Amino acid sequence: MSESLAQYQQDLRRFSDELIRIQTPIKILDAIKWPREMEERFLSNKGTVLPAIKQDFYQNIALPFDPVKTQAELISLKQDIHRRMGKRDKLGKILVANVDQYRLVVDMLGNRGTPTFGKLSQELYGSASHRLHGDRHTLRQLGDKLSYIFSLPAARHMNKHHPKIISAPEAVNVLSQRLEKYFHSDDMCVRLSDGIVSDAAVGGDTVKLNSRAMFSESDLNVYEVHEGWVHVGTTLNGRAQPHATWLSVGSPRVAATQEGLAVLLEMLTLSSNPGRARRISDRVAAVDMAENGADFIEVFNYFRELNLSETDSYRVTQRVFRGGMVEGGSFFTKDISYVRGYVENINFIRSAITSGLPELIPMLFLGKLAIEDIPVLYQACQEGILTPPKYLPPMFDNFSGLYAWFGFASGLAGIDLKGVQRHFTRLFKGVPNVVPAFEPHDDTEFDNNSD
Repeated sequence: MSESLAQYQQDLRRFSDELIRIQTPIKILDAIKWPREMEERFLSNKGTVLPAIKQDFYQNIALPFDPVKTQAELISLKQDIHRRMGKRDKLGKILVANVDQYRLVVDMLGNRGTPTFGKLSQELYGSASHRLHGDRHTLRQLGDKLSYIFSLPAARHMNKHHPKIISAPEAVNVLSQRLEKYFHSDDMCVRLSDGIVSDAAVGGDTVKLNSRAMFSESDLNVYEVHEGWVHVGTTLNGRAQPHATWLSVGSPRVAATQEGLAVLLEMLTLSSNPGRARRISDRVAAVDMAENGADFIEVFNYFRELNLSETDSYRVTQRVFRGGMVEGGSFFTKDISYVRGYVENINFIRSAITSGLPELIPMLFLGKLAIEDIPVLYQACQEGILTPPKYLPPMFDNFSGLYAWFGFASGLAGIDLKGVQRHFTRLFKGVPNVVPAFEPHDDTEFDNNSD
């Protein structure tokens, strides 16, 4: 190894470790979470009184870092990276992009409960009005189409096959056994938590399950691949890097790739179910409504009118108003990441295959990254600066089956789906108890050849 390469790797490791140190106390979701009793109070009032969340509510949630000091440290780190690695170094640019993201995060958290919070959230995570790469449709349009599909009578019928009969302690035991086999060389943890509002959450190498929740077998299948294989897996793969340790932590710029990849794994392993898929799709509509000025009650009522339960309607609404303003005008847009990232991951894999570069596909699991980083990171792997992913799901480790699957999908993308639907609608005519063939619920038409 040349002396210059060794020095470069040392600098990369030093800057990576410094970024990890600075960002460690920055916990976005902890800084904007609502107490569980807020849900109970809202539903006891029949959804007619706005949750008691004002700016002073967030002021009483102390940030575990000094915003002024943290900003100064991030600025200094950016200057050091430019000075040592140069402004044109490709890995240095990715590092700086993450530094800049954390600077925006610090500003966003300092503006909880104000309109500025929502504007910075859009800058970090995007908007439901944004269009998909290479396509004319917005995320809201795609989210509406998916929500409709997953709310058809057949989908509602299938949801009854997933009863929540597994207690939280039982769920911890089952999930621990599964993930300990997958992460054979590293310690990771599945534990009960009283401090999370959702049913499951991930922090670093730990999967947390809500101690008050009950779970279905389908839930555990989802958590195994979503929280385990993807979120914990990319954390541990990033930690295994000898130099680019920043890949073990994720700024908002990686959210779409991470969450989309997690949803994709749910689909590839057939772990998901229509109810789960609808919850993910509905989040886009919730973000879009909030961005257009709706208040908490208006968004809640929208989902109630779509026959979502009171609890599910509250929770999808609450996710979007965390950190913002319940009376409207500010919002948290991270929830578009699931649908946006799912489409982007699929299109990345399809494009890698049709471009003759399938070896790029496993790089999705290298760590916490954005898809646009992959060509640079792959080249760094080829040069020995980075190491390949330590943990890969089976279909990404030997991706010949994945190649065949997405190769067929790409080849069939140009088929006129509406013509196919008309053919089978005629075929199904007269068959009892069959749900009518899918028809678009609005005038929006979707093609099948987006990039």
